Amino acid sequence: MKDNFLVLLLGTNLGDRTTNLIEARCKLEDCFGHLAMKSKIYQTSAWGKTNQNSFLNQVLVFEFSGDALNAIDKILKIETELGRVREEKWGERVIDIDILFHGRRIIIESRLQVPHPYLHLRNFTLQPLKEIGEQWLHPKLGKTIEELSNECPDTLAVEIFEI
Repeated sequence: MKDNFLVLLLGTNLGDRTTNLIEARCKLEDCFGHLAMKSKIYQTSAWGKTNQNSFLNQVLVFEFSGDALNAIDKILKIETELGRVREEKWGERVIDIDILFHGRRIIIESRLQVPHPYLHLRNFTLQPLKEIGEQWLHPKLGKTIEELSNECPDTLAVEIFEI
């Protein structure tokens, strides 16, 4: 993985989920510029809080060499613009945008941890990541995405979602 990559995971389980992903991607492209890679869209049952609608997820990779804290501020603004309301942890949402990686950086701040602290525990994150970067190395755990996927304790099925 290149150091100038900002790797994001988008998730949605409310409203028109496909449109939510498209609108988020467009706003992110306006904000961060060139979209270097994107995964297919995947569907999975809710993780964490399971009594809710299934999620659609997609990984986007932007060429970005700026500051991750600046990026998270922009991302939170986009989530709000698209109607995200934070009521409960792992609750339903119109859109969720997580920073998975910022190159090989390790960032531990009160409002941002990169790599994402749950990345290696979630199939809905690992499957789209594996599609575009199975040999990427997790900078903190020292394992490839493929290795993390093979070791993942999450048993929820993750399926490609056809639009």
